[in-house]
Amino acid sequence: MISGISRRKRRKLKSEINVVPYIDVMLVLLIIFMVTAPLLTLSFEVDLPSSTAKALESKQDPVIVSVRNDGQLSLKLPEAKEPQAMDAGTLQAQLGALASQDRELRVIVAADKAVAYEKVVAAMDVIKAAKIEKVGLATDAR
Repeated sequence: MISGISRRKRRKLKSEINVVPYIDVMLVLLIIFMVTAPLLTLSFEVDLPSSTAKALESKQDPVIVSVRNDGQLSLKLPEAKEPQAMDAGTLQAQLGALASQDRELRVIVAADKAVAYEKVVAAMDVIKAAKIEKVGLATDAR
């Protein structure tokens, strides 16, 4: 025999399961679900109901902030007969003055159902900037 030739060693069979491909598949599925889950809840129809809730009893009438279709804001004080149209800065200043006199001041936002939601939220931002905590939305009680 030649000394340079060596015997081939037999390899033993491994009886283990290689889990690396399964982990790769699971990570891909996780990424797919993480990306698609938020997209499933973004678009849905909203049909808001009318309210049959009774008005809260209070010793004091609320201040009413009205929002028109064009975004014009108006303020109706409890003792006033007609609402007074004003811009957002003036409304904030008036509401701030009223809130500094009365911490329990209640403000109701009244908007036509055709008014864009963005305009109602803008009106509520003005009310919040005036540091008024009790804000409600007027609805058509049926």
